[in-house]
Amino acid sequence: MPKSTKSIKVTDKNKAWNKKAQPSNYKIETIPINKTILIVCEGQTEKLYFESFPVLGVKIKAIDLKGQAKLKLVESTKEIIENAKDEGYNEVWCVFDMDVRRGEDEFADFDNAISKGILFGYKVAYSNDSFELWFYLHFNFTDAQNLRSFYYTELGKKFGINYVKVGKKYTFCLNVYELLLKDASSSQEDAIERAKLLFEQQKNFPCHQQNPNTKVYELVEELNRNLRR
Repeated sequence: MPKSTKSIKVTDKNKAWNKKAQPSNYKIETIPINKTILIVCEGQTEKLYFESFPVLGVKIKAIDLKGQAKLKLVESTKEIIENAKDEGYNEVWCVFDMDVRRGEDEFADFDNAISKGILFGYKVAYSNDSFELWFYLHFNFTDAQNLRSFYYTELGKKFGINYVKVGKKYTFCLNVYELLLKDASSSQEDAIERAKLLFEQQKNFPCHQQNPNTKVYELVEELNRNLRR
C-alpha cells in the first residue's frame, strides 16, 4: 500500500513550519578532565571551601572525615585510594590543623601525620593552630601565636556573624569562598603572600612549632592554576 502523503497548499510551501530543520552550526564543546584531585579533610569547612573553586578540566573529590585524628586521617586517605582503584587520582591532598590546647599528644600526632603523608606521596596542607588562619590572612597579617578563638572572634567581626555559632554551619561554609572573593577588604592574593612569609620564617622548625602557619596556600595555588577564566 503506498505511503499516504499530506497535501500542502502552494501558498504554504515556504512557510516556516513546512521547512525542514537544518542542522545547527553551533557545536557543544566538552571540556576533557585532565586531572583528578582528591582532597581529604577533617571538617566540613575545608571540604565545602575547596569544592567552591570554579575549576575547569579538573575533577575535585573532597571528603570530610569529620574530625579524625591527624594520623588516622592520613591512614584513611590511603584506604580511600586503595578502595577506589578506578579513580586514578593525579594528586592527593590531606588537609588538617592542630589544636595547641591538646598538648604534647596532639603535637606528636600532628608531626607524625605530616611525615607519613609525605612518605605516602601525598601533599599536606596543614595549618597551625587553625584552618581559619587562612581566612584571617585574607584581611590581615599576624605572626602571633593565637588560639583559634582569636580567629573566630576576628572573622566574626569581618563577616558580621557569631562565628562560633554560624561559621561552622553548612550554609556559611558553602558560601565562604564567594564571601571572601567579593569582600573589598579581602584579598586572596595577599593571603597567599602572607602565608608564604609565615612559612619561610618557620620552615626549619618542627611542624608543631610553626605557629602561626598554614600551607593551605599551596593547595589554593594549585586550584587557581585550573580556574575557569
